[in-house]
Order: sequence, then structure tokens, then C-alpha cells
Amino acid sequence: MKPKRKAPAPIEAVRRDVTINLRAPAHLRDLIDRAAGILGKNRSEFMLDTARRFAEDVLVDRTLFMLDGERYAAFAALLDEAPKPSADLRRLMTTNAPWEK
Repeated sequence: MKPKRKAPAPIEAVRRDVTINLRAPAHLRDLIDRAAGILGKNRSEFMLDTARRFAEDVLVDRTLFMLDGERYAAFAALLDEAPKPSADLRRLMTTNAPWEK
């Protein structure tokens, strides 16, 4: 019989091992505290959640792009083309991924 796997701990239960220090004007701290309280969060939870969501948005903005039909077709055609063989490509395709080592 296989041993049961433990479910991953919820984010709130994960050990926090780094500190982020911020200095802010009192009125801004009070504004953050009011908003956090409305959501039932403490200041740290509110700030981390807000910063995380904004960071994800910034990163998505760097990876998501829109194309019209003609440009999308040209882009898709480039992706569908087989890569031209090269020494770098051969090395990449024969190297184990870091998690396979």
C-alpha cells in the first residue's frame, strides 16, 4: 500500500523566510490598513497580495501581444517552420533538463 501524500500547505501556512521593509507616510499606512480591514486581511497580507497581483500583471504585459489576422497567420507560419539545424540546437536537444539531472 502506498503511503498517502500530504496535501500542499496553503499559502498562509507556508513559512515566510524573507523580510521586506518599507517606509511610508502615516496617511498611506492608514489607507492600506483601512482597505486591508475591509477585506479581512492584515497589512502584510494585503500588501503582499496586491504586490503579487500587480507583478503578475506587469509580467503578462511583457508576454501577451495582440495581432491582426494577417500578422497572426505570418507569426503562426514562422512558428510552424522547422528550426534550421545548428550546433547550438543539437546541443540543446541532447542536454537533459535541469530537473532530469
